[in-house]
Amino acid sequence: MKTRPFVRPLLAALLLLAVGSSLSAQGRRQRQEQKKEAVRQAIASKEYTINVDRALPMGGSSISLTSSFSLRIKNDSVFSYLPYYGRAYSVPYGGGKALNFNAPIQEYSLTTNRKGTATIRFRATTDEDSYDFRAQVFDNGSASIDVTMRNRQAIHFQGELADDNRR
Repeated sequence: MKTRPFVRPLLAALLLLAVGSSLSAQGRRQRQEQKKEAVRQAIASKEYTINVDRALPMGGSSISLTSSFSLRIKNDSVFSYLPYYGRAYSVPYGGGKALNFNAPIQEYSLTTNRKGTATIRFRATTDEDSYDFRAQVFDNGSASIDVTMRNRQAIHFQGELADDNRR
């Protein structure tokens, strides 16, 4: 009989814990759905920024980036502020601008798979080189960018869709 007074508070605590975890999971799912929709809208608007924090050059190890680097798409233009690590085959004297340029976008295409991953492909040409971009933006906002160039080795970046795009 002495154990009986402890049963009720224990059951009440377990019930509160179960209800709390259920509400927490529901809130988490709702936030994930909101994030997916915000990512989808930003990509569809053709006005977004991908901030990169990691570069993966061909034949080299991963490089963590400590400065702010980004790839910005605005309507029919690309604003690339990305570092370059790798082998150059033919570049202007002094190394050139590499992946720091503003240019009009050519051949822009956007496809989305069943899981919500957006694949964006486009081409940009400057007086220095021709760039083929392939960016994947996942429904949680994380992103990867592959850049293939005519005069340099390809390079891969990882990052995230900028928060100002996800309203």
